[in-house]
Amino acid sequence: MAKSQQSFAKNEKEKKRRKKRQDKMERREQRKLEKAENKGASLKEMFAYVDENGNLTTTPPDPTKKKKVIKAEDIVLGIPKKDHVPEEKTRTGRVKYFNAEKGYGFIIDSMTKDSIFVHINNVSGDDINEGSNVTFEVEMGPKGANAVMVKVV
Repeated sequence: MAKSQQSFAKNEKEKKRRKKRQDKMERREQRKLEKAENKGASLKEMFAYVDENGNLTTTPPDPTKKKKVIKAEDIVLGIPKKDHVPEEKTRTGRVKYFNAEKGYGFIIDSMTKDSIFVHINNVSGDDINEGSNVTFEVEMGPKGANAVMVKVV
């Protein structure tokens, strides 16, 4: 006699498929019933309104509680531009870090507290050290702000 090709794993998979198919049919029937129930509802019953607090309700909003009108021009999209731009070109700051061997460092701007890159080629006059007070101008480089025309105070 030949042995049955039906194994336990195959039986379990087939049971799962049948159960899934049955659940799908039940959900389909449930949706049909819900659709039939809603068909009798009037259009006004299906409306949803937003009240003065932004919540959904079934009653129309009260026009006396209406808040002020917002103009489209007043809405700001994106990040607003910085209002604080230093007026003077020459800034002052303190050298936070400077490596004399490599020839670069960073200056902390005393006004904005930003860290600005400085290269030895942009230093005029005396050598600068960590902690020394300097005056400088800022230029935007390919990687960010760079200090130029750096002088020790």
